[in-house]
Amino acid sequence: MKAATWQCRIWRALGGIAFTLVAQVALVGAPDKAVQAAVPLPETSLPVGLPALPSLGEAMQRDLRTGLALNGFDPVSYQLEGRPVAGLPDYELVLNGIVWRFASAANRAAFRDAPDVYAPAFAGFDPTGVANGVAVDSDPNRFAIVGARLFLFRSDENRSRFLQDRSLLGIAETRWNAVRRSVAR
Repeated sequence: MKAATWQCRIWRALGGIAFTLVAQVALVGAPDKAVQAAVPLPETSLPVGLPALPSLGEAMQRDLRTGLALNGFDPVSYQLEGRPVAGLPDYELVLNGIVWRFASAANRAAFRDAPDVYAPAFAGFDPTGVANGVAVDSDPNRFAIVGARLFLFRSDENRSRFLQDRSLLGIAETRWNAVRRSVAR
């Protein structure tokens, strides 16, 4: 290559670096609204109106695209119907920054009055994973009700293992506080 071509490329690179530095100084030092408006805000994948993503220490498993707990299934339906029933946007409840959907106003009222009764154990994480000391996402379609508690599982194998080995529940309960602190969503 000719020397002139190299010089041109070097000058372009230096110009780009200089422009970047000047722009950074201008943006950091200037509280001018026109400059701030020109800087695009990072886009979130949550629809407008939903609460912000949870911070470190918040544990309830939820869909990060929609912000919904249980992928929008009604948590009360597991107890009443024996199966997950899709909740409706008309019957939403935001509790502790989490959006829950319900199939009816009565189910929403029941949950609002006693969320600990209807919310899944271990914040919706697979109890076999919790017993192993890790937070493992679950599938709301794979569940079991043991006593009056709702448990969600990642796989049918984990569900079977949990139902056959009752000692896993005790192990999961002793490890849950440590696992909950490790969850960052």
